[in-house]
Amino acid sequence: GDFMMGSPASEAGRSDDEAQHRVQITRAFYLSETEVTQESWQKVMFPNPSGFNGASNPVEQVSWNDCQSFCQSSGLRLATESEWEYACRAGTTGAYAGDLASMAWFGDNSGDSTHPVKQRKPNAWGLYDMHGNVWEWCEDGYAQSASSTQQASTGIVGTRVLRGGGWYDGASGCRTADRARTPGGTNHHVGFRVARTSE
Repeated sequence: GDFMMGSPASEAGRSDDEAQHRVQITRAFYLSETEVTQESWQKVMFPNPSGFNGASNPVEQVSWNDCQSFCQSSGLRLATESEWEYACRAGTTGAYAGDLASMAWFGDNSGDSTHPVKQRKPNAWGLYDMHGNVWEWCEDGYAQSASSTQQASTGIVGTRVLRGGGWYDGASGCRTADRARTPGGTNHHVGFRVARTSE
């Protein structure tokens, strides 16, 4: 299918790198229903780097390169930024894929901590924590304009894209179209989920 990526100029909290554009999804793909948990991480990688310990909590303090190692060991990959937003929206067009307070652990309700996955409501496609809990690495390098295709953008060398917002963010930072960028290092509010191209 296709969808409108980005946000309209009227959306509250919008940044200037969220220009709306149509993206065609031409290759079927799978996306994990949850963020990668600490239990899943430890089945593949060692040790558990997370600051908020809990087997069902999302793994955090993992770098983009750490996630690449996990994916290569598992036959998986990170989602491209276009795939991530397409999956997050699940056919919606607003700032969020539903009622944020019921779908997300964020600054208003998290108690300054991550939480076990699948505790909040999923989006219409059954994906949990697309808003909040931890920011999620995408495959893309950051560019001022997000990719107009399903392919990952090469962007600025060494600067990677994060999506979804985290446990400490206000509502604006958890918007579907919100984009963050970082050099690719570790942080206590950054994790990931995995994707796989359909055979």
